[in-house]
Parts: sequence; C-alpha cells; structure tokens
Amino acid sequence: MLVYIALALALVFALLAAAVYRHQRLLRDRALLMREGIRHRDFMFRLPTRGLLFGERALQQTLNDMGQEIEKLIARNEVEAWQRLTRVLTHEIMNATAPIQAVSQAYLQSPQIKGSPYEEGIRAIYDTSRGLAAFVESYRKLTCFQEPQLGDVSLLPFCQSVAALYPHLAWHVEVPPDATLRADAAMLRQVLINLVKNAAEAGAATIDLRWDGRLYVSNDGHAIPDDVAREIFVPFFTTKAAGSGIGLSMSRQMLVRQGLSLMLRERPLSGYNVTFVIESET
Repeated sequence: MLVYIALALALVFALLAAAVYRHQRLLRDRALLMREGIRHRDFMFRLPTRGLLFGERALQQTLNDMGQEIEKLIARNEVEAWQRLTRVLTHEIMNATAPIQAVSQAYLQSPQIKGSPYEEGIRAIYDTSRGLAAFVESYRKLTCFQEPQLGDVSLLPFCQSVAALYPHLAWHVEVPPDATLRADAAMLRQVLINLVKNAAEAGAATIDLRWDGRLYVSNDGHAIPDDVAREIFVPFFTTKAAGSGIGLSMSRQMLVRQGLSLMLRERPLSGYNVTFVIESET
C-alpha cells in the first residue's frame, strides 16, 4: 500500500515539475520575443496573456502597454527633432539662396546680359536657385502647420466621405455608427487621403477601415520591406522616382499636434499587406 502511495506521490511531483518546467520555458520564450522586439526597435509587440497566472498576466499586460507607450514617445521625440532640424535648415538655406536668386534675376533683366554668352549660365544659376527655394518650401510645410481645431469627429460618415473620393477602389468600412475620435477633421482627412493615395500608388485595389478604439487603415498593395518600414516616417525618404518623401512624415506630425499617433503595424491585419494605426496618445 505504501508503495502505491509513494508511486502516486512521485507521479504527482513529476507532473508538477513538468508543468513548472513547461511554464518557465513559456516565460523564457516570451522574454526572448520581447528582447528581439526591443533590439529591432519594435515596441508594438502584444504577447497573449492566456495561460499565465494572474500576477504574470498583469505583468504581461503592463509590458504590452508599456511597449506601445514607448513607441509613441519615440515617435513624438522624432517628430520634434525633425521639426527643430527643419527650422534650422530652412532658415539657413533661404538666407543663402535668396540673394543668389535676386542677383541672377537682376542680371537676366539687364540689356547687357540678354543675348550675351553669359545669359545661359546666369539663367542656369537662377533656375537652380529657384528650384532650391521650391525644395526648401517643402521643408517649410513640415513645420508651418496651423493650430488644430479639435472636435469630436464622427468616424463612420467621415470615412465614407473619404471613400467617395476614390470610387475606383474597393472599400470595406467596419466602423460603428457611434465611433468618434477627438481630432481636427480637416487634418485627419488629409492624413487619411495621404494613406489612401500611397496605397493606390503601391498597387492597392482594396482599402479596409475598421475601429476598435483605434482606427486601422489597411490595404492590399505591395508589402513594405522591413528596411523601408524603418524609414518611412523620415522626412524626404522615398522609394518613388517622383516622390517628395514628405507625405507620411507630414501626416505623423499633423496627428502628433492633435494628441494622436500614426504607426505602421508590424503585422498587417489578416488579408492585407499593409496596416497603419491611428490612435489617441492618451
């Protein structure tokens, strides 16, 4: 009898030890996943809490939330850094190009220059300075936003009005009738138009908008490679031959001024190749 009891106790202890070992391996794997995410500057990870003890579940949920807050903070700091750099660059470049443009224009209007061998060279200088001034003006757009006029935007009619601008695309809008977002409607519209325009240029045929406390903007265009995904919000970064590279950077800056964030989701929603997320920072 004692032998059977001893065997039963040994079996129970063995099962408990196996369960503890399996649980510890689960926690180790979670730690490795989070470490890899941090190493690659992906703070949007959200690991499941199922199968954890109540204390571990609370800790995992806190880490999930913390990762997203870190991502938002980094995005805001990047926006502020780019804005400061842009203000300095625009000021210095404008100071340098304005007199060149003025002097070369004056020479071109001189009778002594018109028809002379110097006219072509001076015109090249004038055209180049004008082109540089136009380029600087695009820099200026990144810092000279009007103050947002915040209000409660009713998202369903808002999304439907944007969809009406692109009838050649298929739209899936899953937004509850009572969904609202505190934002500047005009700025938010421009951001959504930028995202849709980029999607269409990347070969998208379908746009998906859905809401669960965040606004998900997905499309079935070409997937964004990892090396490009890390740079898409950098001003003037573009993979398009004729692109300016300010659309996504400007979109993020407009949303940051409203207390909102714009992120590229690491894993797009099922059935799509690209998903952006717009949500409140509070």
